[in-house]
Amino acid sequence: MKTKGTHNYYVYILTNKIKTVLYTGVTNNLETRIYQHRNPLPFSKAFTTKYKCFYLVYYEQYNDNETAIKREKQIKGLSRTKKDGMITLFNPTWKFLNNNI
Repeated sequence: MKTKGTHNYYVYILTNKIKTVLYTGVTNNLETRIYQHRNPLPFSKAFTTKYKCFYLVYYEQYNDNETAIKREKQIKGLSRTKKDGMITLFNPTWKFLNNNI
């Protein structure tokens, strides 16, 4: 069992190549999760597969899963305008961050 405070959880936002669709998720391994989004199972009907949301533009790190899940739900409830503003503050050019994690 890990000591409290040694865990890493991420809330992240992915977009498609032309940045018209946003997907918000939570994971304890951001690199692996993005790989899974980019390499879905055959015949996957997942949202990210359907809309080709494979590009990381935003993430936050947390030490516990409950806080991360609450934040994910909060972000999912935001308007597109507020999400766009949040991403722009974090990543002004909306650069794809897949290779930076």
